[in-house]
Amino acid sequence: MTAGEAPAPRPLAGRRVALGVSGSISAYKAVELARRLEDAGAIVDVALTPSAARFIPALTFRSLVHGEVAEDLWDAAAPAEQHVAMGRRAEAMIVAPASATTLAKLAQGIGDNTVTLTALASAAPLIVAPAMDHVMYNQAAVQANLDALKARGVLVAGPAAGRLASGARGLGRLLEPAELAGAVRSAIGRAVGPMRGRHVIVTAGGTREPIDPVRFVGNRSSGKMGFALAEAARDRGAVVTLVTTQAPPAGLFGVVVRRVETAVEMQAEIAKSSPGADALIMAAAVADYRPAEAAEEKLKKSAEGEARMLELVENPDVVAGVEGSLLKVGFAAETSDLIANAQAKIAKKSLVFIAANDVSQEDAGFAVETNRIVLLDAAGGVERLPLLHKYDAAAAIYERLVGEPGWRAV
Repeated sequence: MTAGEAPAPRPLAGRRVALGVSGSISAYKAVELARRLEDAGAIVDVALTPSAARFIPALTFRSLVHGEVAEDLWDAAAPAEQHVAMGRRAEAMIVAPASATTLAKLAQGIGDNTVTLTALASAAPLIVAPAMDHVMYNQAAVQANLDALKARGVLVAGPAAGRLASGARGLGRLLEPAELAGAVRSAIGRAVGPMRGRHVIVTAGGTREPIDPVRFVGNRSSGKMGFALAEAARDRGAVVTLVTTQAPPAGLFGVVVRRVETAVEMQAEIAKSSPGADALIMAAAVADYRPAEAAEEKLKKSAEGEARMLELVENPDVVAGVEGSLLKVGFAAETSDLIANAQAKIAKKSLVFIAANDVSQEDAGFAVETNRIVLLDAAGGVERLPLLHKYDAAAAIYERLVGEPGWRAV
């Protein structure tokens, strides 16, 4: 492995996931979902309704997944009671797309095809992803079936609003595969994750302090580390509030997103979210200073050769000002004297530990997928992590966090 490379994260490694596909034009997205789940490390079993098999042949899934593919209850060549075995070993089952007919059968406990029978045979978390015409979706009967499923603990993922197969626009579009894969990871985390039932606040991105309506004082932070931290906490079962200056990527299903721009806005949003929270992971790059005043209109260029002075005032120390019993983890992005500069912030900001990284390194700076983190604590402990994908670096941070004396165990 060359410098700057790290293995891709596999958050579903060793997990067994059942994918049920029902008849819908959006069944083509189930192929991409199966690939994403397998890339994340899961072994995927696929069950197809007879209608689904007319949209996407079983051979397509057999070419992609390492699990079994079931489409015909009466296939003499298939293992005996294949649907029962698939349901028993599943750690999560997702039905995507879930047609109105399939939702009705699941709500009523009708098992007449491999999808519904697999769901009935499973005690694992069930996710359904509705996909249908917007008029169908809004029918009272469909909504009643969805309500019945929700009341039993079924996670309903979507639908999204947008252009439908009929050409109309409305609510009924199947979520994208990245979001559906996130829903599977969220469901498993809620069921067995080591942080389930805990509330974690994560901050991400660099704050933008306005000079005028079109210009700002900011920094190069992309938010990637914060997004990875939000994703990893979600996968471990935590309720996650993400306070971010950047638009989050696809796949953060289940994460509560709060958009902000400035340090003062971030401070206010954290204050709203922190009562009852268990931890704050302060990955955002908060500007130390902001313009004393922001012009209401765009500033025009000064006369040729004339200098323009910009008066700056100090921003609040956001993480230091957060009060309560929650555990605080800070980040230190440095370009020199990494250990000394990071260590000085622990006591000042009342942190349980700090994650420090040298952003002058090409494989650990802004806007890259990897990071080289050093974890430092108030007792002088130093733990150097190897080059890791930012998701795996986030996982290492949570492994350390749940071992802290102040962390409430599940």
